[in-house]
Amino acid sequence: MKHFKLNRNLQLAVCSALLSTSMAHADNEGDATKPYNELSTIKEEGLEGVESTSSGNEGLIKSTTDFDYNGLSFLKSAGIEIGGWVEVGIAGNPDDPDNRFNGPVTFNDRSNEFNMHQLYFFIERAVNTEGSEWDFGFRADMLYGTDARFSPTANLDDNLITDNASRFYKLVFPQTYVDIFAPIGNGITTKIGHFYTIIGNEVVTAPDNFFFSHAYTMQYGEPFTHTGLLMSYPVNDNISISGGVVSGWDSFFQEPANFLGGVSWANDDESTSVAFSMITGDVDKTDKHNRTMYSIVVNHDFMEHLHYTFQHDLGVEEKADNIPANTKWYGINQYLTYDVTNDLGAGLRFEWFRDEGGTRVGFNDHFFALTAGLNYQPLSWLILRPEIRYDWTANGTNAFDDGTKDDQVLISADAIIMF
Repeated sequence: MKHFKLNRNLQLAVCSALLSTSMAHADNEGDATKPYNELSTIKEEGLEGVESTSSGNEGLIKSTTDFDYNGLSFLKSAGIEIGGWVEVGIAGNPDDPDNRFNGPVTFNDRSNEFNMHQLYFFIERAVNTEGSEWDFGFRADMLYGTDARFSPTANLDDNLITDNASRFYKLVFPQTYVDIFAPIGNGITTKIGHFYTIIGNEVVTAPDNFFFSHAYTMQYGEPFTHTGLLMSYPVNDNISISGGVVSGWDSFFQEPANFLGGVSWANDDESTSVAFSMITGDVDKTDKHNRTMYSIVVNHDFMEHLHYTFQHDLGVEEKADNIPANTKWYGINQYLTYDVTNDLGAGLRFEWFRDEGGTRVGFNDHFFALTAGLNYQPLSWLILRPEIRYDWTANGTNAFDDGTKDDQVLISADAIIMF
């Protein structure tokens, strides 16, 4: 198949138009009626409730057999809920690289082959944050599949499966924590243990993203998980704050203590929201040096069915043994989604990611990606996400097709079956 390549003038025109749009509308959020539109709330709360992905929807088991496992008396009496999903997909690459690698695109990085990206289970007792009494909750998650390779936690689950036959399939436990609600003031919720980050927009859990593929920012510029303590407090109906101490990025007590925290605001009808989050602290216990990054996510509903998200990240890391001076990474992501029907959404995503120093992606260049896709839920337990994505580098770095080309087209699709 002939390789598709955009004219450079057209590339610059697309970039200029989309960047101009972001600056003109940088106070903008999404509808909460679909799984992928629950992102901002989930991020702000540290992914306390991924089960909300299927809230109000019957999973495959209940839909086909009328058996509701969460309706069992011993689970209901304890306030415990269990759930999960399986995600399978394929990333079609017209270049058909010899090593079957779509890099530096990750998660759907294997070209022209079907993979089980996620086999996901969770068990949870949600903490009651609306009451006037102390309450306790917990959550534990398990992820098996090719996506698990990109989110292991050092010293916890990075080497659970190491045999060559399963080199693309890993097992990780991204969350195991307890929640404590203290009825002090408006209520303080404390999360203690191992949990997903509050930073950024896109998340690991497949049903909670509009697109199948992920932005460079999510993979290379942000942490996935933390181990430690995080407290959150609603100042009022519009403003919430959070702060705590964690063991660095994706580390199970392998890194020094870091500060993790943020603040979020939403207007009264939740049509507009802004979330700021950051993490700062030393990286290595022996070769100590500072790493600091922040993320700003703005969501806005232009209309009832038209939603816009703007994200800006910036990170810096001090010079160290393997880190050159003036290492920075930063960029802008934009998402525009439209609810065609209650079951069908159409979306665009544009990203610019700058790896200044080449320590994140591995190339000192500007990375651009333009993605168009659909999010279709024909059944309560089934989500289909076809998409087409075009990636390129600004300075001609050959980061694609086995290091021979500076751009790439991916035609991909996945299916998510919720239990």
